[in-house]
Amino acid sequence: MFLIPSHFLFFSTLMFGMMMAVSSSSWFTAWMGLELNLLSFIPLISSETNQFSSEASLKYFLTQALASAMILLAASAMTTGVMFSSFLLSTALLIKMGAAPFHMWFPMVAEGLGWLQFIILSTLQKGAPMMLLSYTMEETYWLILLIVVTSALVGALGGINQLMLRKMMSYSSIGHTAWMLSALLISEALWVIYFFVYCITSITIALFFYHKQAYHLSHLISSASQKTQQSTIMFMSLLSLGGLPPFTGFIPKWITIQELAVSNYSFLAFFLIMGTLINLYYYLRLTLNSFMMNPPMLKWQFMQESTMSSVNMTMMLLNILGLLVPTLFFMIN
Repeated sequence: MFLIPSHFLFFSTLMFGMMMAVSSSSWFTAWMGLELNLLSFIPLISSETNQFSSEASLKYFLTQALASAMILLAASAMTTGVMFSSFLLSTALLIKMGAAPFHMWFPMVAEGLGWLQFIILSTLQKGAPMMLLSYTMEETYWLILLIVVTSALVGALGGINQLMLRKMMSYSSIGHTAWMLSALLISEALWVIYFFVYCITSITIALFFYHKQAYHLSHLISSASQKTQQSTIMFMSLLSLGGLPPFTGFIPKWITIQELAVSNYSFLAFFLIMGTLINLYYYLRLTLNSFMMNPPMLKWQFMQESTMSSVNMTMMLLNILGLLVPTLFFMIN
């Protein structure tokens, strides 16, 4: 995607808009940064090889334009001291990041994107709205608690019967949004840690699907017999994304659960853990199907796989990095 000069330019302005929104000192400047981010992402969605990209870009533009109008209305209302303006502003930011129950546009847009565009939508596009949401946390405390519980349940239950990989990953992203919002309730530093690890784990999964050109569950099953090492890497990456110990994705969830327990948010931890267990169910369904539905006559080819590509090796190292964290923790103490 970034080999095209125009795409590199739009990606640069997208990053600049995100930085502008996060570092702004007024809501109007933050709105300008979000609009620059929006207008830079729409050309990246458009693709001549994907017939659904135009529909996805239109859905994304209409949803984000509605949220931007709500931000302007809320910002002007805050200057005049109107009640519930913080709730309106928080709702607009929650719409922009695709948190439940304002999530309906997220799976529909994700279904029309390529995997590289999906990486941006599920990672970078959540950063600026979530940082801006931290400024209104105190006024909208109960709203955030409700959104955390709703996002955890929707992200878990919504992906159970999905056969399209992009929809499944979009519901997984909604579930991780609940974790990030709960981390943001504790501290911004904890949110940064969780967001960074989530970006790494989700990018490894999306790049694997992009490499395999897999968009449906059957694509993984039909190509599973080609390389058993790739199926193993996918298995490890999905377990890391689901937060199963001792993989890398477990570390920020471990820290978040501890901080929630210390801060008397045990009821939030209960919903988050239950949602994660359901997420692991459909992650395991992906990997077990790819392992167990291999043609027996082709299994002799698995012994011939002696080397892994550099991409697969990098994915494996990133996801088993969590094995070292508890060891280093105990060595420091």
